[in-house]
Amino acid sequence: MVSLRQPGGTALGDRIRGVLLDSKSEAELGGIAPEAEMALMFADRAQSLKQIIHPALAEGKIVLCDRYTDSSEAYQGAGRGLGSERIRAMHEAVCHGFQPELTILLLPPLAGSLARARRRNERHVKRSGADENRFEREGDAFYERVYAQYGEIARRDAARVVAIEDEAGIEEIAGKVWDVVSGRLGIQATNSQ
Repeated sequence: MVSLRQPGGTALGDRIRGVLLDSKSEAELGGIAPEAEMALMFADRAQSLKQIIHPALAEGKIVLCDRYTDSSEAYQGAGRGLGSERIRAMHEAVCHGFQPELTILLLPPLAGSLARARRRNERHVKRSGADENRFEREGDAFYERVYAQYGEIARRDAARVVAIEDEAGIEEIAGKVWDVVSGRLGIQATNSQ
């Protein structure tokens, strides 16, 4: 199995991640235009496809990717107001329509999810010194648009996207994710008793 995150995971992707997620980018760069943000996300995705995803799949490996085009549709399409059609057209042009076979969308209630993300990123800043809070500094209206779009994507692409709309603990959510993945892969549960 191969795992990666987007943005990031390649040398180019890690540089793009630094620009896109660092809170200082707004001041240092005079803001990032929504179209530039979208283009950078897709530049990262193209590099990941070339260097990691397609080679791993050619070797018969399972690829686990934290975020993909659905995130761009939610964040840049809905959050930044670029629209789903622009994101989907960019996906077709850059990724040649390549989609995951399965997308697990963790979609707990928005308020709790956003609070956890902000706390997680604050801990990350304290631990590593890297500030990846640029998106978390957006207001509630931005995140309401993002959240609504994720729901729309799950409804529209129900054969590919499985939404887990639960606020349960980590262990319970992990169990639900495993049930979905093992069912899709045809893995039989084993009794370890």
